[in-house]
Amino acid sequence: MNPTEPRLQAALDAALDHIRTTAAAVAERVSDGLGTASLSSSRIAERDLLLATQFELRRNMASFHVVFKDVLRDKVAKEIGTREVGRRPLAATDWQSLTLVDDHEVEERMFFDRIGQMISHECEGELRELAAYMGAVTRTGRADEDRNPVRADVLGAALYRAIEAVTDQSDMRKLLAREMGQAMARAMRTGYADILRDLKARGVQPVNLSVRTLDGPGHHLPGINSAYATLPKEGYHSTSGNPSAYVDDGGGSGGSDAAAADDSIRAPANSSYRAARGTSTRSGAMSSSGSGRYGTHGGGAGAASPRSGPAGIGPASGSVGSPSDAHLMNLLRRLTALASRPGELDAAIEASRLGTAGSGSPLSGFEPTGPGRREGLAGLMAVNLIRAHREELVQASTGKLDHMVIDVVGSLFDQILSDPRVPPQMARQIARLQLPVLRVALNDASFFSSRRHPVRRFVNRIASLACAFDDFDDGPGKPFLDRVRGLVQEIVEGDFDQIELYTDKLADLEAFIAQQTEGQVRQSPAAATLENKESELRVQQRYMLQLQSALSPMALPAYLRDFVSQVWSQALVLAVRREGVQSERYQRFKRAGRDLVMSVQPKGNPTLRKKFLMQLPPLMKDLNDGMKLIGWPEAAQKEFFSRLLPEHAESLKGTPLSELDHNMMAKQLEAIFNVPVPGTESLSVADTVPEVDEAQMEQRFTPEEVRQTGLVERKTVDWSGTVDIDLDAEAGAAEAEAATSSMLDLGLDINLDLAPNEPPEPSRGPQLMDHIKLGFAYQMHLKDEWQKVRLTYVSPGRSFFVFSRGRKHQETISMTSRMLARMCETGRLRAVESAYLMERATYRARKQLAALKTPTRY
Repeated sequence: MNPTEPRLQAALDAALDHIRTTAAAVAERVSDGLGTASLSSSRIAERDLLLATQFELRRNMASFHVVFKDVLRDKVAKEIGTREVGRRPLAATDWQSLTLVDDHEVEERMFFDRIGQMISHECEGELRELAAYMGAVTRTGRADEDRNPVRADVLGAALYRAIEAVTDQSDMRKLLAREMGQAMARAMRTGYADILRDLKARGVQPVNLSVRTLDGPGHHLPGINSAYATLPKEGYHSTSGNPSAYVDDGGGSGGSDAAAADDSIRAPANSSYRAARGTSTRSGAMSSSGSGRYGTHGGGAGAASPRSGPAGIGPASGSVGSPSDAHLMNLLRRLTALASRPGELDAAIEASRLGTAGSGSPLSGFEPTGPGRREGLAGLMAVNLIRAHREELVQASTGKLDHMVIDVVGSLFDQILSDPRVPPQMARQIARLQLPVLRVALNDASFFSSRRHPVRRFVNRIASLACAFDDFDDGPGKPFLDRVRGLVQEIVEGDFDQIELYTDKLADLEAFIAQQTEGQVRQSPAAATLENKESELRVQQRYMLQLQSALSPMALPAYLRDFVSQVWSQALVLAVRREGVQSERYQRFKRAGRDLVMSVQPKGNPTLRKKFLMQLPPLMKDLNDGMKLIGWPEAAQKEFFSRLLPEHAESLKGTPLSELDHNMMAKQLEAIFNVPVPGTESLSVADTVPEVDEAQMEQRFTPEEVRQTGLVERKTVDWSGTVDIDLDAEAGAAEAEAATSSMLDLGLDINLDLAPNEPPEPSRGPQLMDHIKLGFAYQMHLKDEWQKVRLTYVSPGRSFFVFSRGRKHQETISMTSRMLARMCETGRLRAVESAYLMERATYRARKQLAALKTPTRY
């Protein structure tokens, strides 16, 4: 067809506008996300890469938009303009037409495809529907996803071309390709939906969907056809004798999607289909080789479910794969909705108290073992929906292994909802996630074995962050609870069987905490003061390297070159930043630097000797003034002067320099020290923060600055004193250690052991320094007592950390990174939680399993 036809051009232009708008929003979101990620990064190299990438993206944002727009337009024009041209047969190709492919092209193609696959995976349903409309717009006559001009791989190619326009650094391109690919994939679900609404508004009618047959695992199981024969097929007809191939007579979504959404589909509990599937699950997923779904021998982070996605990390996207899955999803959604209406759960609570949760359960009769336990479910902070509706869930699931998963997850939530460290307000929000978590556990075996599973991380994170708040009715705790409530609502109303949903909500939660804590600390002058001190350190590092480079060609004693570049540079920087370039102190320090280097040069001329003796007293006075300003240790000062004074005596005896050499050296030093000290505006991510002793750093703070920032000085801590034993923490540490030990031999087919290559995050000791997180609660031993504090600020270079304590009148506590590391090493800083919520619940649930008199084997 003619690509310039007005109807086609108008529809495509509108679609391209939607895509460009989405890409622009994604670029801004990724730019902000890189900055947020750099704040929480504990590795300097990673943090520098994030900041440098953010800087390049912001600097070249205009180029990004222009290139994306041009490439996208050209790609779409090529797609609709060359489809008419037939492909040349392979036989017509000769050797002269063959060319070598450059490595850069291969890498380009790899990133194109990767971004395209992300978008395609996330927007599978939207792309399938859009193909039908594009088939009508382009008049191809059929819904062919490969002939959609705005399909995922076209967008991936345009997006990576735009990334190439941002930077030529390969590591930055890889980072942007990953971050933008993921963000674009999520955003294009809305983008494609907007395009579909626009096409419908223009009166475009979709072409009929093509017949698609399904021939996957389990299709040829015995009795499968008889099970499908019992299902209602109103609106569908079978083709080619394949019961899983349906054509939508109404031109809507495919048969499998409709079956997944149809509440009327019910597979009988005793049907041959259910029996066949249960037999398959038992024989395949529970084989003694341990290679199955929850095998105890081969299970771990890599164990995959037959219904899980790639690498066993989540369910495959798309529609529910079977009628029983549709039944289970409908039941889970219905029960999840009940969690938002607690008044309707009275019957469920009463049923649990009467013991109607199912006598056939291998875990029947289990009760919460945490503190506050009472009869039935009354000891929980919220209703355990899994226990209350166990019979319905068991009937909707298939296979005894699924029944075991239901019981184990129910036991986990017994412990979660009775955990004394979880505030009741947050426990009620976690309770709303019971059935979404159950759905994930049924689909993904790595939920039990991996600490890094997104669902576990989301539950752990909201529980850990909640421990830092003392009040959820007022203050910062209230907006946090509101935000968690909103995120949980988005999960229960969304596709909660998609792992990516939990990853997105976790990122949203961390962004909220970063914004909230930054807002809190900005209300006081602490952040500005600490950032100013850190910028001093970065300027000092830049100036030190500058002096090192300038002094390296000169013949100087090594100790003197190091002193001038590493120590005296600090005095020059502080004099400039505090008093300005024109200050008398800065001019004296510059002159002292020149005179110090010249003072060790041989002096055979009586005039030079006399000049040296006259300059020596003011030189020593200026040196002492500069050392005091930067707080250089007394021991280091003594060692320096013990080497300098003999050099002065030797200079009076050595062979003198010629007058020309003396004057040239003086001019060279004059030029070196006249180079201005760099300003903060010249700093980049390459300017790192040097290591400075905490005692030396503390001397750079004035008494007023110490009061404003709440700086904990080294002399205020009794390092020789012993730290009181925190019995709760010790008990928690023992529990955390037990939670990571090997599982008792209970003969179960579900492996609750966590992967050995994922060690738990430390809650105390020197390693805690690298794992502290914004918004988390910690126990700090100050003034001979334990105080609960919350981390509210980390400087960009991780040189300073700010904690807050108190409910209404919050007190600010600041310390240097060296001071914080020392607090961790001496046991004066500990995490409030010795283990994350899911690990604690797993440990207690395993104790329940071990308490069974006769473990049931499946």
